[in-house]
Amino acid sequence: MDSLLLPLLLAGLLVFMFVSSRRRMKKQKAEQEKKARDTVPGAEVLLQGGLYGTIVEYDGEDLDKPALVEIAPGIVIKVHSQAVLRIVDPIEGAVTEDEFIEAEESEAEYIAGVADGDTTSISDDKRAARQNTVDIERDDKDRPAV
Repeated sequence: MDSLLLPLLLAGLLVFMFVSSRRRMKKQKAEQEKKARDTVPGAEVLLQGGLYGTIVEYDGEDLDKPALVEIAPGIVIKVHSQAVLRIVDPIEGAVTEDEFIEAEESEAEYIAGVADGDTTSISDDKRAARQNTVDIERDDKDRPAV
């Protein structure tokens, strides 16, 4: 029994090390992908050397291509694209090319729906809401005071 305890303990330790390293690698990969998505022109970043700047140009596909970072108004430096340590202030509302294409397709469907009368536009909804408010106010004025 004692002869099996040590090999089982070693095997258990190896399995634990394997599982924990896979989990850590998966987490790091997810963080790298998020950083690549958030690294868009206009995003404020912290570089490896401790400099803060704003991304001017960045190619997430070709990491060998240098990124252009503006560290002061009018002063743009070239850095290795992997020198970006973290995104300090991600641009809100920044869209990827895929999201932009999807939005254009959705907009075309919306315009076609409004033209066919199947969908109301936002301005139509606002106009209807104003009309309902005016109608309610008129009804209140027409009622006798109690």
